[in-house]
Amino acid sequence: MPELSRFQGMIIKMLFLDNDKHHKPHVHVYFGEFEASVGIDGELLAGRIPVKQLKILIAWLIIHEDELYKAWNNAVRGLKFDKIEPLR
Repeated sequence: MPELSRFQGMIIKMLFLDNDKHHKPHVHVYFGEFEASVGIDGELLAGRIPVKQLKILIAWLIIHEDELYKAWNNAVRGLKFDKIEPLR
């Protein structure tokens, strides 16, 4: 699962060819023992993540929405995508 970004202790990944289970553009986020799938629109699709980290992630998703959709469009076709800058 290729890494998209890493910040605030979270690792954000996007799978190739991953449009069957959740049927919407999303990322996979890992924070300590927590794992979650979160839509690019900020909807928590599966798993758990602390509220504070979810809010930080949602801010990052909003800031990088265009880049995320571009990465998603490549990933669902099995094409490489670029990493995205972390929050500073």
